[in-house]
This record gives sequence, C-alpha cells and structure tokens, in this order.
Amino acid sequence: MTHREPAIGALPMRVPAPGLPERVTIYEVGPRDGLQNEQALVPLETKATFVRRLVAAGLPVVEATSFVHPKWVPQLADAADLVALLETDDQLGDRARDLPVLVPNERGLDRALELGMRHVAIFGSATETFAAKNLNRTLASQMEMFEPTVARAREAGLDVRAYVSMCFGDPWEGPVPIEQVVTAGRQLLDLGASQLSLGDTIGVGTAGHVTALVEAFAEAGVGPERLALHFHDTYGQALSNVQAGLRAGVTTYDASAGGLGGCPYAVSATGNLATEDLVWLLDGLGVEHGVDLGALVATSAWMAGELGRPSPSAVVRALGADRAQSPA
Repeated sequence: MTHREPAIGALPMRVPAPGLPERVTIYEVGPRDGLQNEQALVPLETKATFVRRLVAAGLPVVEATSFVHPKWVPQLADAADLVALLETDDQLGDRARDLPVLVPNERGLDRALELGMRHVAIFGSATETFAAKNLNRTLASQMEMFEPTVARAREAGLDVRAYVSMCFGDPWEGPVPIEQVVTAGRQLLDLGASQLSLGDTIGVGTAGHVTALVEAFAEAGVGPERLALHFHDTYGQALSNVQAGLRAGVTTYDASAGGLGGCPYAVSATGNLATEDLVWLLDGLGVEHGVDLGALVATSAWMAGELGRPSPSAVVRALGADRAQSPA
C-alpha cells in the first residue's frame, strides 16, 4: 500500500463568532493521558517520536509523561528514559525539560527535579470516592499530600499545574455539586498552582453546566484566565462544551491527539477530546491556535497505525487516517 500525507482538501469556512477569544492555548495530553490507558506497552522510541511530531506540528504545550510508580501505571515506567531520549533530539534538546510531567506526590517530584524538569502537574479530585480510589486519601487530606509537593516545586522555580477530576459527574456519587468543585479547585490554586484544569472525567458535562461552573469560579475570585477545560467525548458533548467555555472566556483547552485515552470508570467512555476535532472547530470559529492541522492529522494517523486500530477522531478519519505516512 502506498502511503501519503492526508489530503487537506476541505477545511472549515472561517466564520468568526463575536465575543470569543482571539487565541487559545491547546494543552496536548496525548503522550501522557492518552497512552497511559493503553494495555500493550508502547515502545520508548515510538513515544519519543510521538512527542517530537506533536511539538513539530506546532502544539505549544505537550505533556510528555508521568513520574508515577510503575506498579500503578506500567505504561509510563520509562518516564526518565523518555525525557533523556528527547533531550538528544536535534530540535528539542534542552527544551525537553520544558515539557510538563505529572507528579503524583513528592517521590514523583524528586524524580522530576533530578532530571531538571521545569513544569509539573498534580492530579486531585472533586469527590470523596475518587480521592479514596485514586489517591487513597479523603477529599480534605489530599491537600495535605499536595501541599509539600507544590511548595517544594515552587521553591525550586518550577511551574505547577493542578488537575481536578470528576468536576461534572462521578460514577459512584452521581452529579457533583458545583460548590464542591469550586472548593477543591480553590484549595489547589491556593497551594500555589498557576492553572487549574477542570476535568469532565466521565464525559457527562453539558454546555450549561460548563457555563455555570466557570461563573461559579469567577464569583469565588478565580477568573477564566486561570482555568483550563478538559473534556471527554463520552456522550458527544465535548465540542459543544468547548464552545460554552469559549463564550465564558476560558482560553486553555486540554486535548489528546487522535482522541487517545479513555475513562476506566465508564464503559461507554470514548476518550479525550481529539485535538484534531478541537482544531477544526477553532479554525471554523476564527480562533487562532498555531497548530498545523495537516501535520497533526498525519501524526495521529501514524500513531493509530502503531497501536493497530483506527483513530477515534472524526477529523482524522475524514482526512485520511488510513493513509498515514510513517515518520522520517
């Protein structure tokens, strides 16, 4: 079979909508949040190539990996090796240390500091049940775990991002009260995080819910410039939710190339919002983002081939997922 670049012959008509941000930041989570759910181990070189191609496609932020204990996430056991390999890249070099990495606790931070990483992220919960299952902590005591991690990271000059999960719904507790999410999010920001990513972990959020949550944070003194939105497309609402976030003034959106990833807590979960689908929406709305859609589609189509299955992204499928070109 002859491989060629996907043909970007049809692009959305650019029709700017009033009241939207002129530019947004796409925070790419595919190499970490996307691949961590893969059961078969992805080769180290494949992961490195994936990160390189995403950076080359113009994505301004690419979260590379997580310094989590290999027992919990075997897929990311090669985190240190990945960083070392990326540092040898002619284009990345020392910039590999600018790629964000997730650190679940102080032990993870120790590893990040040893490698000279400059951006880390922590991962909290908005619900009691998920805090217990994912962190072995209560909703309140999780902050006791994060406090020294964030303090040490900031003292070392690192930027810290905070994720908070189950912001729209929890598979055990059901709907999550907005004030509960705001309380957890404010606590993480008060510890010293520069940005808070609000996660719709099981993909149950809707546009009105997004608006109400962003407004509630604003009333609590946290403006949209400090928020990011992280959607899953379980019920097909991710792009609608992005539009609600844009209208509310949020300018950072998490996405995963090719729609990689998923939620282990919802059988019907179809993974993260695909970066290509987000780019297509933003292009149509006239919102700048700096990403080369053709290069991104080619990268996700290639990765789908590496994983041995079609990409979940609608845009990747439409623009030629079966014609991915292997990396040079």
